[in-house]
Amino acid sequence: MKPKQLIINKICKKPAPGCGVCNPVSSATVGQMETMGAFFPEAHYDPLKMYELSRASYELLDYDGIMPVFSVVIESYAIGCKVDWGKSDTMPRITERLWKNYSDINIPDFMSNHAVKAVLECITKLKNSYPDVAIIGKVFGPWTLSYHFFGVEEFLIKTVLDPGQVHSILGRLMEVTVKFANAQVDAGADVITVADHATRDLCSPESYRDFLIPVHSAIKERIKAPVILHICGDTSDRIEYICRTGFDSFHFESKVDACRAVEIAGGRISLIGNINNPSTLLFKKPEDVRREVKNAIECGLDIIGPECAVPLFTPIENLREISIATKEFSERG
Repeated sequence: MKPKQLIINKICKKPAPGCGVCNPVSSATVGQMETMGAFFPEAHYDPLKMYELSRASYELLDYDGIMPVFSVVIESYAIGCKVDWGKSDTMPRITERLWKNYSDINIPDFMSNHAVKAVLECITKLKNSYPDVAIIGKVFGPWTLSYHFFGVEEFLIKTVLDPGQVHSILGRLMEVTVKFANAQVDAGADVITVADHATRDLCSPESYRDFLIPVHSAIKERIKAPVILHICGDTSDRIEYICRTGFDSFHFESKVDACRAVEIAGGRISLIGNINNPSTLLFKKPEDVRREVKNAIECGLDIIGPECAVPLFTPIENLREISIATKEFSERG
């Protein structure tokens, strides 16, 4: 089975040999930049630099999927937020909020923005160059976009004082998520990651249930490809709710025990990730990575990979070990 079909089958809970290997969020590192000759910040908005760096996931790491969107700021920048693009060893960040209330929302034709167009051009080039590898697009959900546009504290205050306005904001920003996602599918993406940072410290289980189940369900329904949801942190208290959204797959962190995640999901959604970033991948040895991979496979995960966007100084050998160990322990051949 080709890598693309393996990833799609695993995401959609269809028969496939062994486990897949990918990171549906960023695997880029400084070491990969040096090897591929493509560096941040240009790789965030230059399609050729983005292409060169993203294909390292297959060429250097031997993953079954390539995901070329490294930052969290593309949509927000395209709509008007000010951005510090960072340097080769730092990630971009939003530097100034754009709106105060729902009535301030003004969404221009963001698809004509150069950074958005770079993503689409890169995906098409990857699709043409790697037809047998899963090309994974990435967009951000309306909860995350609300942080960018309104400010984290200001938005979270609204969830308590004005929940009606929050529902309206999420409904409006959902259109950004869906539009960019489907543009990536049209450009050649086989799968879409929706990253929405509804972490435990910023979104209670009740808030996820009341605000995001309806929105996430609608997003999944409207995206024209299999969809992976990514949420950082300990999400054990909302996996049950995530399973109700209709998402095909959930990419989760090592703060959730792999066996516990499989138990809660109960086969309703495929599971991806779980290999620890800040300790194991960044600082430990390949043999430590192997132990975590073996545990994740034995627990029943469908696709093995880093738990989130990897730290920029993560050793290439540790990232590659995920693929080596997965293919060995899951008997892929």
